[in-house]
Amino acid sequence: MLKTIRVLLLTFLLLIASASVLTARAATPAIYVLQATGIVNPVLADYIERGIAQAEKDNAVAVIIQLDTPGGLDISMRDIVQNIVNARVPVVVYVSPSGARAASAGVFITVAAHVAAMAPNTAIGAAHPVAIGQQGAQEIPPELAEKVVNDAAAYIRSIAQAHGRNIEWAEKAVRESVSATEQEALDLNVIDMVAPDLNTIISQLDGKEVTMLGGAKVTLKTVGATVNTLPMTAMEQFLYAISDPNIAYLLLTIATLGILTELSNPGLIFPGVIGAISALLAFFSLGVLPVNYAGILLIVLAFGLFIAELFTASFGLFTAGGIIALLLGSLILFKGGPLFQVNPWLIGTLTAVIAGFFVIVISQIIRSRRLPATTGWEELIGKPAVVKIALTPEGMVLFRGERWKAVSESGPVPAGQEVIIKRVDSLKLYVTQKE
Repeated sequence: MLKTIRVLLLTFLLLIASASVLTARAATPAIYVLQATGIVNPVLADYIERGIAQAEKDNAVAVIIQLDTPGGLDISMRDIVQNIVNARVPVVVYVSPSGARAASAGVFITVAAHVAAMAPNTAIGAAHPVAIGQQGAQEIPPELAEKVVNDAAAYIRSIAQAHGRNIEWAEKAVRESVSATEQEALDLNVIDMVAPDLNTIISQLDGKEVTMLGGAKVTLKTVGATVNTLPMTAMEQFLYAISDPNIAYLLLTIATLGILTELSNPGLIFPGVIGAISALLAFFSLGVLPVNYAGILLIVLAFGLFIAELFTASFGLFTAGGIIALLLGSLILFKGGPLFQVNPWLIGTLTAVIAGFFVIVISQIIRSRRLPATTGWEELIGKPAVVKIALTPEGMVLFRGERWKAVSESGPVPAGQEVIIKRVDSLKLYVTQKE
């Protein structure tokens, strides 16, 4: 009986201790930190959406987005802005570390934050829309340019006004591509604070009042809060990496080489598998990048010409056309300005690799056509045989252990002499004496 009481008492104490720990954890405020470094694209937008959702689920004090971006896609930028504006927890955008920037799309994201901050030696601005036409990074037609710029200017004015920031400067960032250092941005009321590191900004945030969507006021209590860094998952990092234009182009080239190798050497399997996997990854990359369809069609044409070279005797004509199509398609593959341009050195290198591949293929085709036949009647031409029954002019010869009817085209030939096969007709060899 006494033993049972002790067990029950111990269990009760453990339950009380567990409940105390859970209560303490629940009472400890938490701050989630997201790392947004690189081009703004759908993968980054999904990552930030996931981070904000996790912070909302855990009733976090705030979300801090450490931002360093040269800009990116307009549609992804708008997705991020919407997630920030509609967040149920305060979102702080912190342009950091020193040397970082919030350019182009990064300006919209920073201005949309409930609290905007920058580290020393950082910059913000240059949000003028770049070329978005079908031909990539070229000048936008005046009538379209005016509509695009007016839309972007209205959007950033609305965001800046909602957060009490400098509307005039925000519009200039769009219309005139103005930029500002962190101190200039603070003086111009573009941002709320300057902080050298994460710990400092967390301290500065304590007690700051922010206005959420709908007008609700929230006072931040960040001192003593647990800082939870929420990095990209391994899959998000992988997808973000292959969303780079250079990686996408590299995958497309590997896919081309792998599939062409498999077609030219059926049964190797490995090149075909690598090519197919690379093709699928390239399709994903192209799906999240601003693709120019003219570039895609030129590359598809190049691929078709390369395949035609493998099955026809053009002796390099299809390859030459394919290389020209590939080069042109590569140069205009992406639109949206310099952020989405493939490195010209990479284009040149990979084009040279493909050209070298087909030089080898074509040389093998030419060499095979110059070799003597190894199958069929043609294989017998020029081979020696031994006369078994004298040719007068008909008789019998021995060729590779088999007896053949033969006709001499150079007069009678006695048995035992060697002759040379000149032609074959209806299982009969026509021969001449060996000189």
